[in-house]
Amino acid sequence: MKQQQASPWKSVGLLLDTARPERAQLVRGGLWLVIAAGLEALGPILGKRYIDHHLLPGRYVIGEMATLLGLMLFTGWAATWIRYAQLSRMAGVARRSVLRLRERVYAHVLALPMSFFDKAITGQLVSRVTNDTEAVNQLYRQVLYVMLDSTIVVVGSLIAMALLDWRLMLIVATLVPAMVIIIAGYQRLSAPAVQRTRQLRSDINAQMAESMAGMAVLQASGAAARFGARFEATNAEHRLSRIAELRANAWLLRPALDLLNVLLLVTVIYSFGRRELSGLEVGLLYAFLSYIARVVEPLIQITMQFGQLQQSMVAASRVRTLLEEDEHRGPAQDGHGIALGAIRIEALSFGYDPARPVLRGIDVDIAAGSFVGIVGHTGSGKSTLLSLLLRFYTAQAGRITVDGQPLASVPDAAFRAAVGLVPQEPYLMSASVHENIAMGRPGITDEDVEDAARAARAHDFIAALPQGYDTRLGEGGARVSTGQKQLLAMARALAGAPSILFLDEATSNIDSATEQRVGEALAALHGRVTVVAIAHRLSTIRAADQILVLNHGHLQERGRHEALMALEGGLYRRLVELRTLEEAGAESDPEPA
Repeated sequence: MKQQQASPWKSVGLLLDTARPERAQLVRGGLWLVIAAGLEALGPILGKRYIDHHLLPGRYVIGEMATLLGLMLFTGWAATWIRYAQLSRMAGVARRSVLRLRERVYAHVLALPMSFFDKAITGQLVSRVTNDTEAVNQLYRQVLYVMLDSTIVVVGSLIAMALLDWRLMLIVATLVPAMVIIIAGYQRLSAPAVQRTRQLRSDINAQMAESMAGMAVLQASGAAARFGARFEATNAEHRLSRIAELRANAWLLRPALDLLNVLLLVTVIYSFGRRELSGLEVGLLYAFLSYIARVVEPLIQITMQFGQLQQSMVAASRVRTLLEEDEHRGPAQDGHGIALGAIRIEALSFGYDPARPVLRGIDVDIAAGSFVGIVGHTGSGKSTLLSLLLRFYTAQAGRITVDGQPLASVPDAAFRAAVGLVPQEPYLMSASVHENIAMGRPGITDEDVEDAARAARAHDFIAALPQGYDTRLGEGGARVSTGQKQLLAMARALAGAPSILFLDEATSNIDSATEQRVGEALAALHGRVTVVAIAHRLSTIRAADQILVLNHGHLQERGRHEALMALEGGLYRRLVELRTLEEAGAESDPEPA
């Protein structure tokens, strides 16, 4: 995946776009916060009147005094209640916005081409979809609310002070540019540490996911200590990066503004001391001291939130980088669905690195309903050709058509509905047999699932499971054998009633009995479904209508099994003879004691 180099602040557009459906809520919330700030600004003015018109002159008019005190209590309570209500409103906006963002990111990842996943690290992708989007939630729910509310309070307090004494207000207002300078210094020092911290957190997730996925190999090869040392090093880097971030917080956030607060109080009190105080100015001093607290504390809250704001913006930047990954959709998908499954490959050339082609000038015609096998030595291009047929990659030269139309022009939904895949390593969810076969596809009934299982020769062993089709398979299909997993993968592919079925060495890791069942299933599909099978065990494709023999990216031979075996010195014949010798050697090996 690309590493983020641009400023995190360029991701503001993503955040605004995510919150766009919530504009009305945000506007209403902002207006209510203005009302709350106005109510709060009335408190010191009411207190000034209470002091100047009643306490100092000794005018103890109980009704007026009680009214002033009651208004002070009411404005404070009302401002607090409004803020609580708007915080709840902002929490709802945050959850809905992040819900949309997370769904958008996940849908985008599902649409990315296989070439992206060749370079991507699973743990980092998971971190983007979970940790980084959750950091954006904190931005909406807490940071923006606090910063918006605090800004409104500061502006309201400065306006109230200007109405009382504009000269003293200017002294207090010097806090604002001082805060801007502090935040600019904080960003300069902390931004690299924040970015580094989040990257290292992704690396930690990636290393954990990698270790869990390969635990058997890791332990069998005695690599646990080495992996542990690597994890410790990354964890130590994360700690140091986090410490650098916290040091910037400790020096430049609350402590700096606390110091400015003290200096401001001293300056205001000194300014009053330089003036000839009258009785009325005692109330003014009270009001200004109250307003100073109402200005300083929101500014402190803003700076304290700036650390979280930095983290959220970096997280948003990483999410934006993922969303900007090129999907390589190619030409417009303006074609129609696949009805027959006839495939034509013309002058096809492809390389993962264009300078080093894997396939060169492949020309093949595959009739609808036919059975085609693809064989060749390791590295000959078999899996690459299958990946191109599955649209995982796009060829640099030549073209592939299906039912007479360019393969790339078939709409995604129509293509996936018409194509089935049985991979070498079947993917099974920790769900029921039924769910693993249906895969949540709409329109697939219980009867469809059972019919697919029967066609794949899997129904008998499924029926023998404790809960039949409702039996949960455990993580990775732990409750069934390797051969049974393969039959379930075949049933899954057939449940969608495909026009084309691809098998990627689907029989390489199964026993002979299971291979025979797969062969029976393929024979039953002949004439109805186009089958393209990559085979390591050549017995799987012996009955194929056409066998393609690849060698170093070239199509060296093609024909039926009998015709290819008749070629003296032919590559296919050598592959069959070599495989026969391997099987004979395996059968002659003595049983282990």
